[in-house]
Amino acid sequence: MSPRVIGQPLPIIDAVEKVSGATVFINDLELPGALVGKALRSPHPHARILNIDTSRAERLPGVAAVLSRNNTPHAPFGINIKDESAFCREKVRYEGDEVAAVAAIDEDTAREALALIDVEYEILSVATDPFIAMAEGAPLVHESAAGNIANQFHIKRGEIDEAFENAEAVFSDDFHTHSAHQAYIEPTGCAAWWHSDGRISVWGCLQSVFLIRTFLLSPVMGMPADDFRVTQTKPGGAFGGKLDVKAALMAAMLSRAAQRPVRFMLSLEEDLISMRPRMPVHISLESAWKTNGALAGKRVKIVAENGAYCSLSPAIMSSIALRTDNLYKTPAAEIEGKLVYTNIIPSGQMRGFGNVQATYAWESHLDNVADGLGIDPAELRLRNYTEKGDVSLHGWKIESCAVADATKYVVDKIGWKAKRARGGKGRGVGLASCIHVSGNKGFSAALGPDGTDPSGGVVRIDEEGRVEIWSGESDLGQGSASVMAYIASEVLGIPVSRFKVPPTDTGYMPFGMGAFASRITLIGGNAVKLAAEDARKNLLEAAAEAMEIPVSDLEIVEGEVKAKSLPGRKMPVGEVARKAGNVIEGEGKWLAGGDVLDDQKYGNPSTTYSFSTHAAEVEVDMETGVVAVLQIRAGHDPGRVINRLGAEGQVEGGAVQGMSYSMLEGLSPDAGHLRGRNFHDYLIATSMDIPPVEHDFFESMDPHGPFGAKGLAEVAINPITAAICNAIYHATGGARIRTLPISPERVLEAIEDAGRKG
Repeated sequence: MSPRVIGQPLPIIDAVEKVSGATVFINDLELPGALVGKALRSPHPHARILNIDTSRAERLPGVAAVLSRNNTPHAPFGINIKDESAFCREKVRYEGDEVAAVAAIDEDTAREALALIDVEYEILSVATDPFIAMAEGAPLVHESAAGNIANQFHIKRGEIDEAFENAEAVFSDDFHTHSAHQAYIEPTGCAAWWHSDGRISVWGCLQSVFLIRTFLLSPVMGMPADDFRVTQTKPGGAFGGKLDVKAALMAAMLSRAAQRPVRFMLSLEEDLISMRPRMPVHISLESAWKTNGALAGKRVKIVAENGAYCSLSPAIMSSIALRTDNLYKTPAAEIEGKLVYTNIIPSGQMRGFGNVQATYAWESHLDNVADGLGIDPAELRLRNYTEKGDVSLHGWKIESCAVADATKYVVDKIGWKAKRARGGKGRGVGLASCIHVSGNKGFSAALGPDGTDPSGGVVRIDEEGRVEIWSGESDLGQGSASVMAYIASEVLGIPVSRFKVPPTDTGYMPFGMGAFASRITLIGGNAVKLAAEDARKNLLEAAAEAMEIPVSDLEIVEGEVKAKSLPGRKMPVGEVARKAGNVIEGEGKWLAGGDVLDDQKYGNPSTTYSFSTHAAEVEVDMETGVVAVLQIRAGHDPGRVINRLGAEGQVEGGAVQGMSYSMLEGLSPDAGHLRGRNFHDYLIATSMDIPPVEHDFFESMDPHGPFGAKGLAEVAINPITAAICNAIYHATGGARIRTLPISPERVLEAIEDAGRKG
């Protein structure tokens, strides 16, 4: 029998490399004769560029290239909306916008060159609040966007007007979230090398090597995508922030201009002011109910703060507006969404892709509803959850679902009934649930080589019996490369210790969209499983010929091909490979399920869906407003767990990251200028802040996933903010946190507000 690796708590395959310091990150990459690239960034949130004079910088000894609007074409780019250019053209739109860039022999020379670039600005009025930005007469961030509206939609489904006319109870709320950086340990960086044949090699801490060359490098630089070889260096974290990395474009453009390798590394301050943080959003909710706790309909209004440029922000706003409707049986809904340009750092994707904000608002609202209806909050959810076999209001097909089991687990483990009964007096418990896509089709159909969203896998067994997996998907430190190895090991019967999964490289690896939408385990894992099955077939056929034994009588056990009927007859897989020409290979390709949604955003956008419920217990100092999270309990439905140790790390890390977002973090823009430009001022949770996190998995065995698996990374972060806020509500007898983050001042304000209403 093959070794059973699926579901076991195994260390990641590159653990020794990482803990020993052998891992090569982008800042460790050495290229011969590499120049240092730096960007000149706007000091103003909004200003017209009257003139740029780079002549002094160009004359500085040691400077190899200077780029700006003066010598680069205007080639707009953006994943959803093409509204950004490599360098600002007529004006700057946020503090940190790239105005020019230099490549020089060292960092000191590069910084001196930046100081020699003369830019004449005409300061313009700023639009930093989305509501003011939409008002008549507000300064336009983009002249082409009427009223600063970057994107909007209005959807009505079901008999929404009748739902509210016939409602036995109606509840309404408003919630506001804030801007938060991904706070990865490694600041963003890329390197590029222009070659004499006109091709360019690019390296970087990237989430998708294929996306970078297709959406960014190729259209802006006017070169075919295949002229770029993009290689991922192992990232020191990403959490969504390294999906569309402009540093790759800066490095490539400078390298082509200088005709030498260029390293373009962001400082921590540059990263905090120019990479895309979690989107701030204002959410208004109104829901209609029967007094027995049945949801009749909901109305949602979203005003999302886009910042200066779009990228994926329209898709994020759509996620915020629609996703929670599919977690509960929602008969009718009306949703309005407005994405608003402001003179703030462009917002973007962060772990959860809008679902953190949406879940915070809706799950907080549900506790207000439960209070108003006199129903236990856990019971209200259990009465309304979507179930296996359902098709949601928006067309989502639920084919595996264990959210009710997850909720019952956290209710039991946190001592829900007893603690709810004695709640208030500064101590309380709360919970929240979520749904998230797993294998979202999204925008990726435009990228696949055949107009679909394929993930490819190649499994190669060499003459030493070692196995190498090639995948276009990306490991960001979350352990997805190890998941690929475990899946292939389970199929092949070869120990995991013999596996290697190199970082993604467009030069020789099959197509894959990379790390987003909790897609890698499901889509990439299926491709690797098919490749491993193909390699196993080829291996057994080669062994049958070499051993003169029928394939039907052969099996692979611990890296050896053995005859079932003749226990003494066996051959190491490496020897089989040698006899077959030194390498045995298998290939696989798997297409994402789901639909590309229509203009009304209807359809099944994902292959499948994951679920979770988190519960938190808090203690609130009623005099100071200080909140302490005492414990977290979490139940998750990730389908089949591939690697339990890695899955546990995902849950614990997600819960802590979500807690940090809700209680500590924030970029705090002030009139277009960002505060919190380092980790002294931008606070994140440390080991001293982490409460006990107890959790379990409810394996719904998804019909689409490899061995029944689906995604876990984002359902691990989505619910905890709302769970903490609901626990505060319970602990204080009704203090509702409507604006994040949860500062002591806001807690005291909520306590006072609850007292006035009481």
